[in-house]
Amino acid sequence: MLRGTALVTVALLAFGGTAVYATYARLTNNIRQVDVSALLGPRPTPSAVVAAGDDPNAGQDVNILLLGSDSRMGENGDIGGRVTGGMRSDTAIVMHISADRSRVEMVSIPRDSLVEIPSCNTSTGEKTNTSSRAMFNEAFARGWDTGLDLESAAACAWLTVEKNTGLVIDNFALVDFAGFEDMVDAIDGVPICIPVDLDDNKAKLHLTAGYQTLRGKDALAFARSRHNNASDGSDIGRIGNQQRLLAAMATEILHKDVLANWTQLLGLLNAATRSITTSMSTTDIAGLGYSMRGVRGGDITLMTVPWGTPADDKNRVEWTSEADIVWANMAADVPILDGTSEEPEASATPSATPSASATPGATATPGKSATPKPKATRKAGREAFTLDDSTASCTQ
Repeated sequence: MLRGTALVTVALLAFGGTAVYATYARLTNNIRQVDVSALLGPRPTPSAVVAAGDDPNAGQDVNILLLGSDSRMGENGDIGGRVTGGMRSDTAIVMHISADRSRVEMVSIPRDSLVEIPSCNTSTGEKTNTSSRAMFNEAFARGWDTGLDLESAAACAWLTVEKNTGLVIDNFALVDFAGFEDMVDAIDGVPICIPVDLDDNKAKLHLTAGYQTLRGKDALAFARSRHNNASDGSDIGRIGNQQRLLAAMATEILHKDVLANWTQLLGLLNAATRSITTSMSTTDIAGLGYSMRGVRGGDITLMTVPWGTPADDKNRVEWTSEADIVWANMAADVPILDGTSEEPEASATPSATPSASATPGATATPGKSATPKPKATRKAGREAFTLDDSTASCTQ
């Protein structure tokens, strides 16, 4: 879900928006930092050591893998319902920050995407299985089930993204349920347009159409909901709601006085940092955030990776050729929509979308070497929007 994106994005924007970045030491103990470098294999040469509070990647573009955990332990279990066995990631978003710090682009990867999963190193010394065609969120699950720790899970998701996109990921961040609620409440709720009445008993969501200011519990329910009366039950539909909510949150922070309200700002940063597990240090987050202080709503783009429905499985997602352009542009540090189609093709309406019954662990049938082409395509041009776009009038 969006919680990983929201918390990390907001932390960066908040650090960058005011001189509060200089107080990062007060928040250091909140963030759980983990080192996954030993599990990733050879990496690009790191940048020179910089002073505390400086941008650790000055002059270079940065790619951060944002993950949302569906851990149901402790307070998270009280919120999302308790389940037994392991940890899974229900959200993955690649966040790209341009080298000149003028653009932020976030591309959601549906958890049901069929991708190649490499064999990953784990903390136990065992390697995970490889698959030529399996659900994307299986990578995180395999790392966890084999290594029995977050480091192994995050490293396998990290390597899987690199394998399928051609990108170099610089860091990851994972966030939980409870922190998302706390962050929304820290800014006194998020104004958002609800186009139609929404009811979802599983997510405990009941909203009427029109402008609403969602508090923590309702905001989380809106982000989690995929069984409401206006949804097809798919992960794709839920991603759209998550992106709208993230845009509304970031817009609220950028366009309100949150960054100038010391009480709200500290509450926001405290909630964000308490919920983050990351490969980044607090000083790195502070330095990177401060370097982004010029970013505005129109500079932040959100989209879902262009996808279609595989011919052999209507409950899965397959990336299209448009996705290749998006990832190549991101790797080249140019706007991700350069060279993509502005309008969908005539056949661009999906005949089916991933169903709620999709389960992790689906792998390719032995002996199948060819990847079936998608039946339908959703083009990049239709899926992307900026924060400024998200402030359009509330119409049904």
